[in-house]
Amino acid sequence: MNQHQVMALAALCQITRLVQKVAKYGQFNAHDVESFLQSIVITNPARPEDVYQDHYGLKQGYKALVDQLSADGSKDVELVKYVGGLIQLERVLASKPGALDELGRRINELDRQLMHFSITDDTILSSLADIYSQVISPLGQRIQVFGQPDLLKQPHIQHKVRALLLAGIRAAVLWRQMGGKRRHFFFSKEKSSPSRKKICEYRSKSTLVRS
Repeated sequence: MNQHQVMALAALCQITRLVQKVAKYGQFNAHDVESFLQSIVITNPARPEDVYQDHYGLKQGYKALVDQLSADGSKDVELVKYVGGLIQLERVLASKPGALDELGRRINELDRQLMHFSITDDTILSSLADIYSQVISPLGQRIQVFGQPDLLKQPHIQHKVRALLLAGIRAAVLWRQMGGKRRHFFFSKEKSSPSRKKICEYRSKSTLVRS
């Protein structure tokens, strides 16, 4: 995997972690999610790095990715299901020109709202959740969310989860654009994998961004 593929996968892993926190504990820290939600409206970046401008914020995503690809790492079955599901769902989206056009139109409409609200405001989260529900969910490959039933019944929690899943779709788009394939994530777990060593290098670099 190249550096940009690893970055996209790290973003997917970290977004998955954020979904887990919201679905299980109701935790939603605006600072932690801002960069990922903002990536949704970055549709024409000059460079892949511009999609996630807070590179230091990907630190935990790199760590989670290393854990999944390491022979002796701490495996998270839920994370694998989320990441695999988002990658598969994005593949379906990429094959539907009508859905892609509608997604682009709806994201462009957010620009007007973002003139008045921050990306983590409840109004924007509701709009992002609507986009996911109305454009992504009907594609048929639904993501099963694991969490506390009482929490998942609450509309504001549903909005946060769906907004993050839309951010996950954005990361999966970048993953595909950078040449990533689903099998790279599922079949790169051999001991001493070159991909795993490179991920460690990229993670180390990411921790130096703000030093």
